[in-house]
Amino acid sequence: MRVICSLMVAGCCAWAADVEKTKVTYSKDVAPILNRRCVECHRAGEVAPMAFTSYEAARPWAKAIREKTVTRTMPPWTADPSIGEFRNDRRLAQSEIDTIAAWVNAGAPEGDPKDLPPAPKFAEGWNIGKPDQVFDFGADFEVPSSGVVAYQYFKVPTNFTEDKWIEAAEIRPQHRDVTHHINVFIITGEQNVATGAMLTGFAPGVQPLRLEPGTAMLVKAGSSFLFQAHYTPNGKVVRDRSLVGLRFAKQAPALRSVTDRAMNAFFKIPPGDPNYPVKATWTAKQDVDLFAMMPHMHFRGKDFKYTVVFPDGREQVILNVPKYDFNWQLGYELKEPLHLPKGTRIDCVAHFDNSPNNKFNPDPTKEVRWGDQTWEEMMIGFFLYKVPAAQAITLPTISE
Repeated sequence: MRVICSLMVAGCCAWAADVEKTKVTYSKDVAPILNRRCVECHRAGEVAPMAFTSYEAARPWAKAIREKTVTRTMPPWTADPSIGEFRNDRRLAQSEIDTIAAWVNAGAPEGDPKDLPPAPKFAEGWNIGKPDQVFDFGADFEVPSSGVVAYQYFKVPTNFTEDKWIEAAEIRPQHRDVTHHINVFIITGEQNVATGAMLTGFAPGVQPLRLEPGTAMLVKAGSSFLFQAHYTPNGKVVRDRSLVGLRFAKQAPALRSVTDRAMNAFFKIPPGDPNYPVKATWTAKQDVDLFAMMPHMHFRGKDFKYTVVFPDGREQVILNVPKYDFNWQLGYELKEPLHLPKGTRIDCVAHFDNSPNNKFNPDPTKEVRWGDQTWEEMMIGFFLYKVPAAQAITLPTISE
């Protein structure tokens, strides 16, 4: 046994030495990984604070890139890897991590620029490509230099004279540094309430809405968009007029996408409680195909789990986020849609850490209830499902 172990250790050391000796360069080996995995955010004008679009830009951050990738801190992905398969899984393959580490350990050489792959192409200012139509708030909003800013709402008529099918939508904050989040709802009639599902949202980690071919969201003729904006002042006054860009489906889709939620707004988290549970349930009123989820809590959020309970009593955990991170509002898209027959439940269970051990806790001495601001709490299990486009559905309602 000792001989076998010695041989194994020797073999591992030899493998590691071979990796270190491999002539890994930015141009040939690392740039393709960054282009594929990172530059969507790490480029000028996007949410990341530094760009990785060239050797000159990435080289000063080489050690930080190694640290964040080896520890799997970046790209951000907080789902339990043992549960479910997701088509937008951001985790790097171990081979990609090893390549980055070998490059940095070798001194982060550039290599031959002729080996560089073609740079990914992005429509200027947009991740979804050039929008077919863009809407803004309709008015500037002055964000003060300090203080607490209540949620702001901007109702903007679409002036659509016919129904529109949306296959992609993206919010572009004008001032990211003071924008906590922006949501866009589809509303009808004269009331300022969202009678339709949320169209799309912006927050750290949230990706634009991109639906698969043949699937789209419906915006009926005469509808309006309701922008919900949450600002966090940062010491200077700015005027903000953020945007949402839309791409229309080229033909009527076979499937309609709807955003819904399981939520609980009636909890009372005791002071100092390190593991307070909150539950919420949603029941399907018709057959649907579930394809995406996004849990939402604030600073005291600890973990979040989605469990499907089928009409025959069978249960299936479909998403588990064991270490929720408020700084990354991630969505999780199933690799294959999950069919939920009428009567199926989605049970969501979240835990909150209101103890002094939570370094993000604004005040562990306070009882915490539902509220808009980040020092208050929310418990929402968002999800998206598909139904036949011609099928009538009951839409969720959210008041201001």
